[in-house]
Amino acid sequence: MITRRYLLSFAALSALMPLSVRAQSADKAAAFIKSTGDQLVAVVNGPGSASAKRVQMTKILDADVDVEGIGRFCLGRYWRQATPEQQKQYLSVFHEVLVTNITAKLGEYQGVTFTMGRSRPQDEEAVVSTTVVRPNNPPAAVDWIVANPSTAPKIIDVVAEGTSLRLTQRQDYASYLTHNNGKLDALITAMKNQVSQSS
Repeated sequence: MITRRYLLSFAALSALMPLSVRAQSADKAAAFIKSTGDQLVAVVNGPGSASAKRVQMTKILDADVDVEGIGRFCLGRYWRQATPEQQKQYLSVFHEVLVTNITAKLGEYQGVTFTMGRSRPQDEEAVVSTTVVRPNNPPAAVDWIVANPSTAPKIIDVVAEGTSLRLTQRQDYASYLTHNNGKLDALITAMKNQVSQSS
């Protein structure tokens, strides 16, 4: 016979299990960010030409960052309005913009270090807090948002000092498109110009 105490114990265990699974997901996300961060720091502080470092950085981004997902997010409602060809062109140039924005300032980050903070579950994702230190600069609080932390972790956002980078980019694109009658081709051209000017 199932007693009331047994039912209460089972209910308590059932309530704790999701928390345990979520905590494990946060731990896996922290290990993932530690590995990614170590790789990034090694490239920034290591030897090699700017072009060689760009190649190394691109490999890390392609492996650990959900570039397509971030690209779609940044385009917002305009993604659904785009033709398949426009979507393809946009994602291709978005990848180049992302790589260029990161690698164009590698020299400024020479000597960078980072320390791990706490990690916590957030809905279906995980947030991993770190502190990034550059020479002659104050420490910066950087949170990494990781999707699918338990199965196939990917970085989907970086929140630096409370500012979401993907949300800021989305707002910039929305503002540009609003001032250009929603013409995605105009945004794609502007993004290509940004890459060529930074190269």
